[in-house]
Amino acid sequence: MSQTRPDPTGSLPPRLLAEGLCRSFGQAEVLRDISLSVAAGQVTCLLGPSGCGKSTTLRIIAGVETADRGRVEIDGETVAAPGLHLPPERRSVGLMFQDFALFPHLSVAQNVAFGLKGDSASRARRVGELLERVNLAGFGDKHPHQLSGGEQQRVALARALAPRPRVMLMDEPFSGLDNRLRDGIRDTTLDILKEEGAAVVLVTHEPDEAMRMADEIVLMRGGRMVQRGAPYNVYNAPVDKAAAAFFSDINVIRGVSKGALTETPFGAFLTPGHADGAAVDIVIRPQHLKIDFDRAGRGPNPTPQDGTPARGTVARARYLGRESLVDFRMDFDGSILTASVPGVFLPQKGTALWLMIRRDRCFVFPARG
Repeated sequence: MSQTRPDPTGSLPPRLLAEGLCRSFGQAEVLRDISLSVAAGQVTCLLGPSGCGKSTTLRIIAGVETADRGRVEIDGETVAAPGLHLPPERRSVGLMFQDFALFPHLSVAQNVAFGLKGDSASRARRVGELLERVNLAGFGDKHPHQLSGGEQQRVALARALAPRPRVMLMDEPFSGLDNRLRDGIRDTTLDILKEEGAAVVLVTHEPDEAMRMADEIVLMRGGRMVQRGAPYNVYNAPVDKAAAAFFSDINVIRGVSKGALTETPFGAFLTPGHADGAAVDIVIRPQHLKIDFDRAGRGPNPTPQDGTPARGTVARARYLGRESLVDFRMDFDGSILTASVPGVFLPQKGTALWLMIRRDRCFVFPARG
């Protein structure tokens, strides 16, 4: 597992600490050795495909499920450990889910006030403050069915924040929103969470959401932590081919290492650490496969950074709005590589073009399967 761990909040002690969480259901191991450390105001994202253990981790931290092994601390107080299990209401934890879970028979103000303690005046002040912060001032007398999905999400946020939880747990809270609304509401939510100073654990299966919101990403697979680090590090230094592919489409050039070199359509690649005869995968994202428009059809003219150009023939071109994707069948071995080109570029099928790659953006991994 990658050891790259950011400290976005400086030297502050963790508000949430989870160590060695393990959970099995029968013979099926769902979690194995999950550890998190989240400071006040920090957003840690649990990212991975469905069934990888993200939501189970969240439920254990919340207290709605128990771990077989491991411990959970909030502000230094142990809330879960072998022989100890504090119920959710004693953990100062806020919860947000994808279905918002608003009470349909209560007004917006009553939903936000649900669970608040104190006299009616102090509760009303807190409700008014939060509704104003989520841009819903004047909506207190409405009911959930009268609100849009985005408005319901903001009510759910206000309700979760009302008791000033030390830890906020969010399980796919934006997945039910229209794409047009999602980015703005995510940004608003993030701003408010950071202002409140809660330690935030966000569960998602969407890499774009994790990159947009997280200070730290924990990539999970099969109940384990595969990699953790700042979004920049996790994206640009993936630990394996599957980690690279989770964040974007990839091209894979398969080769065989001989004398720490692997021959590819783009010349020999250094592949140190791989035994002679070992199959390797050289991975590059489509945006780093470049079409040499200046020398199209005139043959290679390599540069030190881009290495040796290689020729391919257009197999398909698709326009996607902000970019075009062009598939090339490579002369070298007949493999298909895809280039992402900004704007409109739709060459005819069968057009031969020279391609170059950013060698500094390539990743080399042992071939699997």
